[in-house]
Amino acid sequence: MAVKALKRTWSGSLVVGRLPEGCSLCMRGEKLVLFVTGLCAKRCYYCPLSSEKRGRDVVFANERPVASDEDVLSEAREMDAKGTGLTGGDPLLKPQRTLHYVKLLKEVFGPNHHVHLYTTTGKHVDREVLRRLAEAGLDEIRFHPDLASPIGLERIRWASDEGITTGLEVPAVPGMEEALKRLLIEAERLGASFVNINELEMNDENYFQLRLRGFKIKEGSLSGVEGSEELALKLLEWAENELSLNVHYCPSFIKDAYQYRNRLRRKAARLAKAYEEVTSEGLLRKGIVESPSLERLHGLKEALIKLGVDSKLAFLDSSRRVLELPVKVLEEAKRLGLLKDMEAYIVEEYPSFDRREASKTPLN
Repeated sequence: MAVKALKRTWSGSLVVGRLPEGCSLCMRGEKLVLFVTGLCAKRCYYCPLSSEKRGRDVVFANERPVASDEDVLSEAREMDAKGTGLTGGDPLLKPQRTLHYVKLLKEVFGPNHHVHLYTTTGKHVDREVLRRLAEAGLDEIRFHPDLASPIGLERIRWASDEGITTGLEVPAVPGMEEALKRLLIEAERLGASFVNINELEMNDENYFQLRLRGFKIKEGSLSGVEGSEELALKLLEWAENELSLNVHYCPSFIKDAYQYRNRLRRKAARLAKAYEEVTSEGLLRKGIVESPSLERLHGLKEALIKLGVDSKLAFLDSSRRVLELPVKVLEEAKRLGLLKDMEAYIVEEYPSFDRREASKTPLN
């Protein structure tokens, strides 16, 4: 048994041993989240999946609905993805689709584009599909077993034998310390490289089921369940002394503070237009002027150009009857009295496929 030291990562998570590559990409915001299907044979009471996706055979690349391969590739390019996590539901309930995406990502972005897969230990995950995933270039697989009666864990050995980096992905459910310890021991015996322990989270989708079982959100947290982090820390300290397995604990705040925000920043930096600025939150900020009169908007644009504003910094969207500008230019136009009888706003948008609006504040 090799004893490994418990340490804190740059993002604030904790790890015994080495951080799995999928986790590293995730925290840096470099991972495309490819939701392969919402179908799943398991009925985990703590599942946080939204009603928009749960039980529905739909595909999303980050927040973008997928109708073609180009939707997936465009989303990956826009964020300059260094890797992709295939998730669900259970992607291997759609094995051909999953294999197609692994091959597509490797063919387009090359062998160094890290692809990892989240799945279950169900009977549909057989040796043949694991062999084909390995041949397609899958780098990492994360099994989510039934915590109370873990069956099908031999799939850890099968996947590992195919050369796929293999691990478990489990929530730290308060009251299940001994069951989780048994899982980690068995995972190590079967050749797993790592276990990723997530803080149990409560959201609108699983609120009733978690409250029914006596769980509640811990003080000072938006979603972390009381007692979950304490259990995860106990498991880490135990694993540090008892196992040679790499064990990582991911707190709930990581998803928003690092995974999601860093992904937004990456996309925003690549998608920002000349008149947009990227905020610290990864949003796109700009000024807009609205008017039912295209003639008035065109006149405003011409007036700004005559004042020395580069034409690239004044974009007239005729279909929406909106003139888009840098915030500083908008403020200067107001100071000069150029916005009479027109509506002016400072807008922040997500760098998503649909440019979803985060805020729209009237210019005072």
